[in-house]
Amino acid sequence: MDKRVAVFLQGAPRWNEEMTLLRKIVMSCDLSEDFKWNHPCYTHDGKNIVLIHGFKAYCALLFHKGALLKDPEQLLVQQTKNSQIARQLRFQHTKAINKQQEIIKAYIKEAIRNERQGKSVPLKTTSEYEVPNELLQKFEADPEYKKAFDQLTPGRQRGYLLYFGAAKQANTRHARIEKATAKIEEGKGYNER
Repeated sequence: MDKRVAVFLQGAPRWNEEMTLLRKIVMSCDLSEDFKWNHPCYTHDGKNIVLIHGFKAYCALLFHKGALLKDPEQLLVQQTKNSQIARQLRFQHTKAINKQQEIIKAYIKEAIRNERQGKSVPLKTTSEYEVPNELLQKFEADPEYKKAFDQLTPGRQRGYLLYFGAAKQANTRHARIEKATAKIEEGKGYNER
């Protein structure tokens, strides 16, 4: 057991009891405990399997390749519509965790098998992401902008597509697109300085 995890759990302002119980269940599944991304992380042969983390409304087990799990109980949650690989099991009290202990263990064992077999999730290509209409209009009005955008790495393009598309209002999408002009021309991602 990793001492950093014990410190993390002792200092957790919320979900201490629930995360401690999840830790006990996960550790019974022959995984190694580590502390990554400031959270308890459990690995098999050095490969990430599951992470324990807490949020305002729930605590969760995050399966790094959860999209591969069969999920016969329909319990796995996709964090956001853009999460391609990870899936969560969410909990709000120890009673639910205790009730689902065998299911949790079965999901962990399946995740370990998937990792041993080298399974991976096919990711969407950049061309499969939705391009906001405002960006299409900008491309049409400013061919140099489109040329600069096309020269970005696929990851940077996806980042911008998600960032622009996340805005609910057209005015905000326009503003984000305009504000990103200099960075795009410099070949930088939207969150790069």
